[in-house]
Amino acid sequence: MRPFYLLIALIGAGVASAQDAPRLAPVVVTATRTAQSPYDIPAAIDSVATPPDGTLDVNLSERLQSIPGVTARDRQNYAQDTQISIRGFGARSTFGIRGIRLYTDGIPATMPDGQGQVTHFNLDSAERVEVLRGPFSALYGNASGGVIQLFTADGTEPPELRFGTAGGSNGNFRASVNARGVEGPVDYNVDVSHFRTSGYRDHSAARRESGNAKIGWQIDDDRKLTLVLNAVDIPGAQDPLGLTRAQYKANPRQVAAVADSFDTRKSADQQQAGLIYEQRIDAANSLRVMGYYGQRSVTQYLSIPVATQRSQPGNAGGVVDLSNQYGGGDVRWTWHDTLAGRPFEIATGIAYDNQHQHREGYENFVGNELGVRGRKRRDEIDRVFDFDQYAQATWRVANDWTLMGGVRHSEVRFRSDDRYISPGNPDDSGTVKYSATTPVFGVLWRAAPWAHVYANWGRGFETPTFSEIGYRADGGAGLAFNLKPSRSKNMEVGVKLQPTERIRAGVALFRADSDDELAVTTNQGGRTTYQNIARSRRQGIEASFDGEMAKDLHLIASYTRLQATFRSPFMTCVATPCVQAPVAAGTRIPGVPRSMGYAALKYGAEKGWQVGIDMNAMGATSVNDLGTESAPGYALFGLSGGYVFDQGPWRVNTFARVDNLADRHVIGSVIVNDGNGRYYEPAPGRTFLVGVDVRWR
Repeated sequence: MRPFYLLIALIGAGVASAQDAPRLAPVVVTATRTAQSPYDIPAAIDSVATPPDGTLDVNLSERLQSIPGVTARDRQNYAQDTQISIRGFGARSTFGIRGIRLYTDGIPATMPDGQGQVTHFNLDSAERVEVLRGPFSALYGNASGGVIQLFTADGTEPPELRFGTAGGSNGNFRASVNARGVEGPVDYNVDVSHFRTSGYRDHSAARRESGNAKIGWQIDDDRKLTLVLNAVDIPGAQDPLGLTRAQYKANPRQVAAVADSFDTRKSADQQQAGLIYEQRIDAANSLRVMGYYGQRSVTQYLSIPVATQRSQPGNAGGVVDLSNQYGGGDVRWTWHDTLAGRPFEIATGIAYDNQHQHREGYENFVGNELGVRGRKRRDEIDRVFDFDQYAQATWRVANDWTLMGGVRHSEVRFRSDDRYISPGNPDDSGTVKYSATTPVFGVLWRAAPWAHVYANWGRGFETPTFSEIGYRADGGAGLAFNLKPSRSKNMEVGVKLQPTERIRAGVALFRADSDDELAVTTNQGGRTTYQNIARSRRQGIEASFDGEMAKDLHLIASYTRLQATFRSPFMTCVATPCVQAPVAAGTRIPGVPRSMGYAALKYGAEKGWQVGIDMNAMGATSVNDLGTESAPGYALFGLSGGYVFDQGPWRVNTFARVDNLADRHVIGSVIVNDGNGRYYEPAPGRTFLVGVDVRWR
């Protein structure tokens, strides 16, 4: 219970020194589809407006490290996405992000099957990132173990030009140009950024080009139209793969031999456009209509052994070629007035999302030459769409009490058309449908002006993704029709404290019980199959603090204790060919750390000298369903400093940073249930970064 004592001590110190400290900027969030202060919402929700001091600010993990309940790992591997889980949801993902709904400017970055990615999140032009945790996430539909939303800043008045560059260890380099302003009824924010790295480990070089534009047109006092354009290109990012424990101990910068021999790598490019129309119909009614369309291409060279591909007629090969077209829309009506004389707001809407994917597979060899595109081994058209209806309401039934509730009905349909049929590889075509209705309810009690107490409860569900239903555990043809969606019951109680306008803190207790949790059945020859586990549980405690301790002295701290376990026993394969072994009830769910902590102390005003020190800690993390191996915990310290010049139209921010001050060798992320036992992805030792950001008004 030490986090409680620490939190109380921090609040006490903050109150004692609050008279001389500047107030914190007000925060308004929209994660529950209503623009409110998070202090008045009966749910765990946080908003991060600025990046940590002196960071590259190219990975979403840099923005999320201070938020309790969120595990965000920089994998040092740009051929794979950032690893993100919320309260243990999404931890099983070995690529992409699952179990969490992702949005950028209200446009989904999670596909209808529940798999998403954040490579196109443009942090350089972002105003804030919002994170919603707990039961109310279910109002966003399938795979809503949590919700992460990025919001691009509006245009500014007067107009601004921004230039930024930073570079440091391991060949890291970031450069960006941003223009934002207002011209009559039009506001704009346009950004272009470039990032490249040589990589901490061998065979991990990458380059990423990103562009983002948000253009708003205020048609009149009641109507606004916003266009959001986004593009990202990642050509040939090298994939160093994971390491076994022995390889990590021998040399954490090395790669598995197959990474070099097969030249494992991934190329991805994506273009996306979204249009949002907002209208205030009258004093009580408003309408929001959103539509979007995008396309994404991915080519990935894997390290599937030649012998495996030759001996298995049904093997899909070692080269993945995906072509995706996706789109959808959301229509929402909001009514804000009074009910029984008390403020009342209700929002109802419908949402539709569609993905059309052409998936091809090829051998990763031609004769004796490895790492090249060979003979075709897979050709299919995969389609998935969802159609959801939702409603949520907020009612302030008394001065000290607010009720919030909602419900969402989701229907997700999958269809696969197999175009590659040959001897030993039968027709794998098929269709499957999942549906669920997920209610949620919460209550907030204003116990005092400085203390709000809340509780909430809800149901959630998560379908298997296309990758997870693509293969059957029995080796038969067709989709894995036996897989069920995971369904959860979620509850949370918490206290939000705001003793002064300069201090915010909170504590939350949470628990989620899931039925039919997905777990691995087999992982052989580059093919993973799944099964449903009867029961699992995630429960824990979160604590956070954000405040001015004294004039120009700012402290942020958070702590999470999380217990995630399988509550029912099951069998899993541990060798090739399959040799089954039991997983006992009570075994930890892999990929979920036992605890997490973050603290950052910064001294400095808006201009002049600035200095900061921070700590990031992660508990031990199990890496496989059996619980036979785990990555040890760690605590890393960083130091930052800089000087801000602010004269006339110019503002120049110079900064420098040192990470991992003690130069410790640690495992930064894990690959859950890797079939070759290469579970571990090492983090860099001591690293350095210097940079400058220039703003001209």
